[in-house]
Amino acid sequence: MANIKGGRAARKRDRQNAKANKRNSVVKAKLHDSHKKLFKAADAGEKETADKKFKEFVSGLDKAVKKGIIKKNTADRKKSRAQLKLNKMAAAAKEA
Repeated sequence: MANIKGGRAARKRDRQNAKANKRNSVVKAKLHDSHKKLFKAADAGEKETADKKFKEFVSGLDKAVKKGIIKKNTADRKKSRAQLKLNKMAAAAKEA
């Protein structure tokens, strides 16, 4: 509750915050799900699947940044870590 007085504007703001929270939670849940699927495919060594999941993950991150759900640096960090995971998977595949 932003406004302690609890006037009409405060009640409206609370309704708006609740609606935005639901919307943002859905997007974050989808990002978390795609992140898990990407890392699972990478751990299994499925290159084609991992590449496809990486593109979906990066796209989701970019959309979340555009909507203001997550910050740009957070998205960049997650992209970087996912790319490192793919690179390690590729290097392990070349050695084997």
